[in-house]
Amino acid sequence: MKCRFCGNYLKHQFIDMVSAPPSNSFLTKEQLDKPEVFYPLRLMVCEKCWLVQIDEYKKSEEIFNKDYTYFSSYSKTWLRHAKKYVDMIISRLSLNATSLVMEIASNDGYLLQYFKEKGIPCMGIEPSVSTAQEARKKGIETLEEFFGVGLAEKLSNEGRKPDLIIGNNVLAHVPNINDFVKGLKIILKPGGVITMEFPHLMRLVEGNQFDTIYHEHFSYFSLHTVNRIFSSHDLVIFDVEELPTHGGSLRIYARHVEDNSKPVEQRVAALLEKEKTRGMLAIDYYLGFQHKADKVKYAFLSFLVEQKKRGKKVVAYGAAAKGNTLLNYCGVKKDLIEFVVDASPYKQGKYLPGSHIPVVAEKEIKRTKPDYVLILPWNIKDEIMEQLGYIHEWDGRFVVPIPEIEIS
Repeated sequence: MKCRFCGNYLKHQFIDMVSAPPSNSFLTKEQLDKPEVFYPLRLMVCEKCWLVQIDEYKKSEEIFNKDYTYFSSYSKTWLRHAKKYVDMIISRLSLNATSLVMEIASNDGYLLQYFKEKGIPCMGIEPSVSTAQEARKKGIETLEEFFGVGLAEKLSNEGRKPDLIIGNNVLAHVPNINDFVKGLKIILKPGGVITMEFPHLMRLVEGNQFDTIYHEHFSYFSLHTVNRIFSSHDLVIFDVEELPTHGGSLRIYARHVEDNSKPVEQRVAALLEKEKTRGMLAIDYYLGFQHKADKVKYAFLSFLVEQKKRGKKVVAYGAAAKGNTLLNYCGVKKDLIEFVVDASPYKQGKYLPGSHIPVVAEKEIKRTKPDYVLILPWNIKDEIMEQLGYIHEWDGRFVVPIPEIEIS
């Protein structure tokens, strides 16, 4: 396998989680009687550019299809984050009714709706049919396509060059990272700005967030690596912010190399130095991650088996991709977790891939009064604990599995 950015042959393993089905490939009842495809889930690290990556075992066109079930608007925490960003960036860039905002991987219009409310022209690019349809219901123009050089040249030739390009949690989903970033360079208006948010590899490693590894995440980034990728396509990262989202993310701000109106902020050099000091430019930093993940796996399984022996009822909340990674890596089935609750009606009535645990509505928690509610999307645990606080009425308790088992 070669590095998808620099082409270096990869020989160092970051983690081997054996195999799993795609984390967002939920099953219908009829599909439970059919064979289920598992793909290798093994990450490598490039010792030349430090990109952590998985091979494209399942094509992105197959993952982000008409049955894609992740809708951003079902998280109140994420909606607040999006609205706060819109207010900030409008002020920072002085966007107005003559500007054009483009979001790549715009999902169901969770973010662009706030630009639309303020009268700022916007458009989304979203390959999955189900979420694009929801965005259009909000009145947001949405192209059902994958972004890359081809689409960038087409839109650029039509004169559709945005003042702001947004990409939240899309960089990791791109199998051809060079084609994607080259496309950003082509379509960005002179003087325009790109902002991208993505989980920070440093937080993944140091927070033991192995459950954020799944097939639709092809790459895992440090600022060092993203800086090298953007620089190779004549784009300059001129600012960066560390965010709490998704267990710790980065928001980068980029511009054309020819645009000298936006000086590089000191925060860029400071974070690059922090990564270097933590050891992210040395192979040893990456080689101990397997052991850390396995410790959580054994502790989590021990907890579930112990509750089963005691006759306690354990259910889960949040049919998130990260939860599917955790359950499949640990080999958990519905004998240990009876059901998982999710707010999205697109997931209710279906079954988790691999584990075949049924997805139900929240009313099942009130009806069955479980002893423990396992929070799978731990990155929004505060929101969930507030929403389900009533479980304490029958002495129910919450369980958070990452970075280690926590019971409250």
